[in-house]
Amino acid sequence: MTSSHSSSSGSGDRQAGDAGSRALAVALLAFVAIVLLLGVLASSRPGPLLLAPMMGLDACLFADRPEEAARSPAIARECQGAQASAAPIIESTLRALGERRTSRDGTLEMGYTLNLPLLKFLTLQQGQWTVDQEAVGRAVRSVRDADRPVVLYLFSTHFGSAAPAEAALAQDADNLLQTPEGPLGKDRYYQTDIYPWSFVRLDNGITRARESVVRALLQGVCGLPQAARERVRGVTLLGELHQMFPRFEDGMGFSGPYVTTDYSAASVQGFRQFLRQRFGTVERLNAQLGAGFRSFDELAPPSRDIRSQPLRHYWEHIDAYAAGTLPVMGWLHAPGRGAADAPWVRVYLDGSLAGRVQARFGRQDVLAARPEFKTADLGWRFDLAYAGLPPGMHRLDIYMEEGGLLARLDTRHIAIMDRAQTAPQALPSRPLPVAAPVPPGVEFHVDAPAELSSYYFNPLVPLWNAFRARQVRDYLDHFRAVVAGSCVPPERIYSHQILPFVNPGWDVSKFAVEQDLDVPARLGLGVSLYGEASYGASFFDWLRHSGRDFYGVTEFHPLRAMSPDQLKAVLRRHAEHGARFLSFFAEAQGSGPWREGVSNVMSFDAANPHHGSAPLRAAVQAMMQ
Repeated sequence: MTSSHSSSSGSGDRQAGDAGSRALAVALLAFVAIVLLLGVLASSRPGPLLLAPMMGLDACLFADRPEEAARSPAIARECQGAQASAAPIIESTLRALGERRTSRDGTLEMGYTLNLPLLKFLTLQQGQWTVDQEAVGRAVRSVRDADRPVVLYLFSTHFGSAAPAEAALAQDADNLLQTPEGPLGKDRYYQTDIYPWSFVRLDNGITRARESVVRALLQGVCGLPQAARERVRGVTLLGELHQMFPRFEDGMGFSGPYVTTDYSAASVQGFRQFLRQRFGTVERLNAQLGAGFRSFDELAPPSRDIRSQPLRHYWEHIDAYAAGTLPVMGWLHAPGRGAADAPWVRVYLDGSLAGRVQARFGRQDVLAARPEFKTADLGWRFDLAYAGLPPGMHRLDIYMEEGGLLARLDTRHIAIMDRAQTAPQALPSRPLPVAAPVPPGVEFHVDAPAELSSYYFNPLVPLWNAFRARQVRDYLDHFRAVVAGSCVPPERIYSHQILPFVNPGWDVSKFAVEQDLDVPARLGLGVSLYGEASYGASFFDWLRHSGRDFYGVTEFHPLRAMSPDQLKAVLRRHAEHGARFLSFFAEAQGSGPWREGVSNVMSFDAANPHHGSAPLRAAVQAMMQ
């Protein structure tokens, strides 16, 4: 009994010891898991929002070129010598924006964007355009010597940079986007040359030039010490990449002939291959179009307007509305109403409610004509899908919502046409809501559609636009891969796209960027925001459905004055939505008495009278003092 009892007691002690060991092990594992989790959360928690102003430094990077030195002699003088860089100018410019590197509350950090105009890094040597290694060296040393976080902007889209190589590259039609009549010509925008550089193929001179400079710059940056490499918070690709059109400065809207790109042989063949991949057989394509093509090779991109040009068949027709939507749009100014309570507009089609939109989008043209309104945020637009409507004469009625009542603003009649251009007949309409008078002081205008305008849906046009959008996406993805082959972490590579949908007067089909801006999923979202999109709700409404949880603001242009508190609230909102950096224009400034004049109408500068720029600069300074 005693022996048996003793044995039993020893077994219980061992079991208790094992249980204690297991409990300790579990506790240790739990502790380690908590520590690791806290580490992950700490590493994933976003840091301060990086303010990354972009200043003009071309005269420094290309200081040995007389034409650049003549444009900005003070900058060029500071960048002479074998080891010269733009770092002193960068630091002086940033210190003039604020003494603090990080705001007092820790939410903002001051760095810079280094604009690297790719084509300007080409120099002519023995009849060949080669990479200017001296200029590359100055750029790389600027990253090395400027002890600030930096966003590298690999700039090379349609905006010219006064690069000698531009005129030479423009002589080769393969480097230019093509209209149905041939290469799109050089254009102007705010006194800047516009080159319609092609992005629809990878084997042309412009693409090879871009690649060679990108690789040279990244090779230099990747050869820097680790601390300097880690200061590179982002690399943004190319700039605003989209399809092009004539009259770039004032041709973004719906007026005038509808001429877009790209109709090169590469695009024609690419479109046919796109249709083969999507439909498999021409019979399936015919079923969707209601056509009778015998092979994909018979198809050509739509390129003619049925109203003014003879068609060989209906599927050649294209205009701003042929994809099946038409804009109902205008502006509405209600005194005393702000963005939070902007009025709503209702659109009725044949007596039935088609949609309602808020009059809160930017219309700089209206503000320019009516400065007494003191705001541009009074535009509205509803895109009416008409492809499924029966042919005939339809009625649109536009109302303003006010205090539970509806005030009728205007009525328009539109003709939905069939392929045979049959004379449209009036269609029945339901009874309309009872209308109240337009409130006193309210001013408005319905810009579109025009009375008795006609619309022809061509089901081939949405496919053509989808292909044009894919061309944008594929080119961005190609350069993403070029940068990803360097030391730059993939999550720090961004696009540099515009957001055309928030401009109610723009015809987005001309740009051919779809709702994701044609940014490949593997590429970080970088987006340029102008006017209301930079501070209002439209961008955040779009972002909510984009699937993106972080982004960079590659250009921030509010186009209006803001107080420090107002600007801080806007920046906080961007940070809360996942912004990692935000770039705006600033003028370069030296450590001595010199400073650059205002070279950019968008610059946050005390001497810039445009777009509220001086108050915006003062607001930045107040936050960083």
